[in-house]
Amino acid sequence: MCGDPVIWKPSEKTPLTALATQAIFDRAVARFGDAPDGLSQLVIGGRETGEALTADPRIALVSATGSTRMGRAVARTVAARLGRSLLELGGNNAMIVTPSADLDMAVRAIAFSAVGTCGQRCTTLRRLLVHESIADGLIARLKAAYETLPVGDPRDDDVLVGPLIDEAAAHGFETALAQAVEQGGQIVVGGDRVDRPNNSGGVYVRPAIVRMPAQSAVVQHETFAPILYVLTWSDFDEAVTMQNAVAQGLSSCVFTDSVREAEAFLSAWGSDCGIANVNIGPSGAEIGGAFGGEKDTGGGRESGSDAWKAYMRRQTQTVNFSAGLPLAQGVKFEV
Repeated sequence: MCGDPVIWKPSEKTPLTALATQAIFDRAVARFGDAPDGLSQLVIGGRETGEALTADPRIALVSATGSTRMGRAVARTVAARLGRSLLELGGNNAMIVTPSADLDMAVRAIAFSAVGTCGQRCTTLRRLLVHESIADGLIARLKAAYETLPVGDPRDDDVLVGPLIDEAAAHGFETALAQAVEQGGQIVVGGDRVDRPNNSGGVYVRPAIVRMPAQSAVVQHETFAPILYVLTWSDFDEAVTMQNAVAQGLSSCVFTDSVREAEAFLSAWGSDCGIANVNIGPSGAEIGGAFGGEKDTGGGRESGSDAWKAYMRRQTQTVNFSAGLPLAQGVKFEV
């Protein structure tokens, strides 16, 4: 929209997606017929390629999406050359479910937010904070729903859960579950591997629900896989405190029929995330809005009505069309 040229380096794990997207862009530019050469350029490479782009003073703005660890490294390098960075980093998103919530709607929202894209989405639901009076019943309903989830080739119309990105992701999934059990957790459902459908590639797992006694170390860490940690609370203030008691601050939500609870959640006292929803999950409702988060999520914003401003430079221009020399504050300087 603004005419900025872009050099795009995708994750080394997703080069084919990037190449396909660039091909679509090139086709659109050719049809448009008046765009400058090199408006969008794709660079495929690993960490070294990203480091080179980050350190190059010709790159005025570095917009980086990834882990908090990566974001800290990018921020240091860019700041050292007084450049600008826009960071969209980790998420450890929570849903608060109150006694007045519509549980039919909540179950659907939880399932979609927690297992969609096999938990590999920055807005994936990772922590479920449920009032103690309804926890057992809600967990039982979720367990029944999880047991019916079709896992397999995502190109099949009836499949809802596809593969993890690679074997390393599966190892992280299994390691986190083992740590959760060591820290007092109980696996309610899932957590095992699933055979590859039709001898296809990929690593398939069954999404897991883990009931935890507290927000232990593994709960506070974002595992990029379909693990949903469930915790209980007795007081709404306690629930909001639990939600905010992690380093990340991307997306959040509350399910309630109480206007007072909804307004408190959306207030300055409530969710300290960049995205806060009422009666809709943390994943999928953010399309078109200012996307990004606080704290270890980096503070940047993508999309939204004014996100384009982050990619522009502001310049103050003064043009004097008169024959005189008007000076600020009416100063007279005659020589």
